[in-house]
Amino acid sequence: MNKNGGPYTKRYDLPGGSLEEEESLSQAMKREFFEETGYEIEIKENIGIIDFKLPWEWRGFSYLHHIAVYYAVRNIGGELSDPEQFDGQDSVGALWVSEKEVSLDNASPLVLKAFEWIRTKKLGIDVETYRDWNVLK
Repeated sequence: MNKNGGPYTKRYDLPGGSLEEEESLSQAMKREFFEETGYEIEIKENIGIIDFKLPWEWRGFSYLHHIAVYYAVRNIGGELSDPEQFDGQDSVGALWVSEKEVSLDNASPLVLKAFEWIRTKKLGIDVETYRDWNVLK
């Protein structure tokens, strides 16, 4: 999906977002996936958790520490659709891309890590640090 806000502006990114009150991680993933893609999903397994650190000025901080929880999911319904736009919605649409189509110039590090997992079935445990991250305008 393409982002229109945050450190991954104008890049491909994965579905995700913040937890709503009393919402579990898996409930949030199902909701965010549907809101941002139009697909209803079943979570098959938690693949792992990786933290990404990159420069971004936000709320008085100079670095973003982005903790990403990865799940293997299965589509159980719905169809690809553009997300409803509301305050806080940073997705402008979902699409399928291949690994050959993505790089740090056009995708978030989360996308690149997902493709790495598809190839190797490993996420690693160390923080992924990007000191020269450029937020696109």
